[in-house]
Amino acid sequence: MEVGRARAPPPFWAGGPAPGQTYVPGGPGPAAGVLPFTRTLSPMVTGTSVLGVKFDGGVIIAADMMGSYGSLARFRSISRLLKVNDTTMLGASGDYADFQYLKQIIDQMVIDEELLGDGHSYSPKAIHSWLTRVMYNRRSKINPLWNTVVIGGYYNGESFLGYVDMLGVAYEAPTLATGYGAYLAQPLMREVLEKKSSLTKEEARDLIERCMKILYYRDARSFNRYEVAIATEKGVEVEGPLTLEANWDIAHLVSGFE
Repeated sequence: MEVGRARAPPPFWAGGPAPGQTYVPGGPGPAAGVLPFTRTLSPMVTGTSVLGVKFDGGVIIAADMMGSYGSLARFRSISRLLKVNDTTMLGASGDYADFQYLKQIIDQMVIDEELLGDGHSYSPKAIHSWLTRVMYNRRSKINPLWNTVVIGGYYNGESFLGYVDMLGVAYEAPTLATGYGAYLAQPLMREVLEKKSSLTKEEARDLIERCMKILYYRDARSFNRYEVAIATEKGVEVEGPLTLEANWDIAHLVSGFE
């Protein structure tokens, strides 16, 4: 090269995608090592259905303790229920890591609220409303928290049962079910409430147990170890792990699915 002669500029679009070819980030060129901005495309460890029923003087929700890694029953003692405070509880299906992230945020919110010492605490409606904003916000960023959450509680003499999914869709209902339970358990719970508009605590618990048993029989991602959370004027109580008694004596008669 002759001294003093200007170096020729690089060709236009140097290092960019060639026409008709797929561009590979991190390949040769000025963009080498720069990876595209990625989002969660699918959940890893997941939990299945959460069930919820209102009864006279409170709310009951239940979820099993299975964490499925794909179709592998990997974790069998994980809790998917959370006692928020003395009036509010929630359960989540979907990605377990996202549920842990939500749990961490909510726990810190409750601590911050208690430190104010003003005698107020988060009500079930407040947590439900907050979750609708969080889920919709994350969905709008195309980076959703991959969960469906059931919020239950008893506050100022009123029972509350609400639903929020990963898109921010939210509503309240006397019976709720997420996951596969929306197809198998929800019709059974609605049928009971059509016949009797108000259930006692014992009737609600029997209904939940019956639905959990049916899900254990029918849902390949469910398990017979589960937890129950009950909210009444006395506070929120989480019970478990409990075990469902199952009977597989007729299993050998089922044919046609081999």
